[in-house]
Amino acid sequence: MKEVWSKSWKKVLIWACGYVSMIAFAIAGGYAIIKGDEETKRSAKYCFIVTLIFLAINAFVSILSSINSLSYSADFSTFLRWLNFIILIAEIAVYAAAIVITLVTARGKSEPASSGTAEGKSDEKEDSEGKKE
Repeated sequence: MKEVWSKSWKKVLIWACGYVSMIAFAIAGGYAIIKGDEETKRSAKYCFIVTLIFLAINAFVSILSSINSLSYSADFSTFLRWLNFIILIAEIAVYAAAIVITLVTARGKSEPASSGTAEGKSDEKEDSEGKKE
């Protein structure tokens, strides 16, 4: 039976779930870590680390926002808005880059080997045979 999801699309789904929410990642990434192959497990672990980093950053910003609500400062409020904007842009960039890298590396692995590499291997084999004599 033909597999519906290829490895690269499974990895893309894991990264997309990591961006969307922690709960979605817990379901998709947890399943990939338990039932997936080594490449998918590695991708899920990297996504887990990135998701935890952004979760910690957002928790820190939430704490700063709560501190700002105790004693309101217009300048600090403006700083927090800009900080939230920068974090959002960084989060989108990191997850988008991970998805693009996943798709590009999968594309590179699916291409057949060129004839130049086969010739290089035969040359190496001849060199090693020559050294043995």
